[in-house]
Amino acid sequence: MAGEQSKPARLSKGRILAWKQCPKRLFLEINFHELADQDEQAEYWFAQGHEVGVVARDLHPGGILIGDERTLGLDLATQQTRELLAGPIPVPLFEATFSYQEVLIRADIVIPGDDGLLLREVKSAAKLKAYHVPDCAIQAWVMARSGYAPARVELAHINTSFRYEEEGEYDGLITCQDITDQVAALQELVSGWVEGARSTLKGPLPDIEPGMQCVEPFDCPFMDHCWQRVPEYPVETLPGKGKVVDELLEQGITDIRDIPDGMLIKPLQERVRNVVKSGQAFLDPDAKKELANLPYPRFYLDFETIGFAVPIWLHTRPFEPLPFQWSCHIEQQPGEIEHEAFLDVSGEPPMRAFAENLLALLGKQGTIFMYSNYERTVIAALMRRYPDLADELSPLLDRLFDLQKTSKKYYYHPAMKGRWSIKTVLPTIAPELDYSQLDGVQNGTEAQMAYRECVAPGTTDEEKRELEQRLLEYCKMDTLAMVKVAAYFSRDLAGD
Repeated sequence: MAGEQSKPARLSKGRILAWKQCPKRLFLEINFHELADQDEQAEYWFAQGHEVGVVARDLHPGGILIGDERTLGLDLATQQTRELLAGPIPVPLFEATFSYQEVLIRADIVIPGDDGLLLREVKSAAKLKAYHVPDCAIQAWVMARSGYAPARVELAHINTSFRYEEEGEYDGLITCQDITDQVAALQELVSGWVEGARSTLKGPLPDIEPGMQCVEPFDCPFMDHCWQRVPEYPVETLPGKGKVVDELLEQGITDIRDIPDGMLIKPLQERVRNVVKSGQAFLDPDAKKELANLPYPRFYLDFETIGFAVPIWLHTRPFEPLPFQWSCHIEQQPGEIEHEAFLDVSGEPPMRAFAENLLALLGKQGTIFMYSNYERTVIAALMRRYPDLADELSPLLDRLFDLQKTSKKYYYHPAMKGRWSIKTVLPTIAPELDYSQLDGVQNGTEAQMAYRECVAPGTTDEEKRELEQRLLEYCKMDTLAMVKVAAYFSRDLAGD
């Protein structure tokens, strides 16, 4: 790859972890960051993490926030940290800044105590995960080598059993897990990680083939760039994967089209192989027969939900999927389509109004199409939340029909690359419906981000109206997509 490398960059915890996942990722982040794809999921979790961090700080009254290095400067931030730690009155420090040989870390919380320093890393996760330990190990390594070795290391994460019952009261939302021993076990390795990262940044671009490191522990933002060199139909995209993928790769078979006859045992994998080799879509006529038996009226239904790491509505739990929007295309008779929608952006809990409006629309008869099992889960949760509505909501469950199961059972197109999501199937059936043409909200993560902004204090009425329109258009596309898929599966295949 051509390109003039920038001068060696200061290492941070994030950059070392990027190297640990894949040295090529770190090199590209520093020298060719413009090749990265936008990661809406990362942005969403960053916003969640910030909220959790604020709550964690509030649990330590009297703590001091070290100034942002972008305004205060790194040298002054580290100096302020040293001065406060040396002061006569020990106080908790937030974003405490430590640097050792051009490796910088900003610790979420550092608490001085009689037994030494407590390093507490705050995560918006529901539990301790394997990749959290190296994260904390790097911080402990820098602190120790700059003269502030932590006596104890804790991982603070969300307590999912917490229930928000009193306005502004979050005591119990965060729980802490002692990982001192796990962090200590990695200390000797951190020096190697640092040297490895430094060596990588001296160039040239590492020659690393795509693999599991592209998605573990996180999806790499350079995946599309690196995967330009992989086969058009990688064997890794076989549905269900399994040992056969490892066997194929060991034999040097990387493209599905090169898989020999008789090597695949799973019927779905064999169907995918045959379709990819033929280059033509496959639609089993039994799909039409299955749909023909479903009664009218037909309701094509999609929900949008949001789960707050820090609950904002009383009587809700962290990450609880709370429905705020539905879209429904109604087909009273074949080809007679109309549309209804619900979206509550008032900022008040939307769940009951969501349920009541849904019941009024769906009535007591007809098929309710969905494209996953998610709507079933949400309806069941509404029954538990509102027992007085349970008798009306319960019959809806018997009317649900999962169109995704039909799709996976009867349909495949080479462009789907082993996936059956609505956004993967739709372009092969109705390419005129293009999510990328939607303004601002093109997927579920962006819908959650838009809704968070809608109900956030400070959002103007004009901004709220714009976000509301984007959400309505996005959810409407999801249900119109189901109409198109069902119509395609129901078509007459004679002569095809």
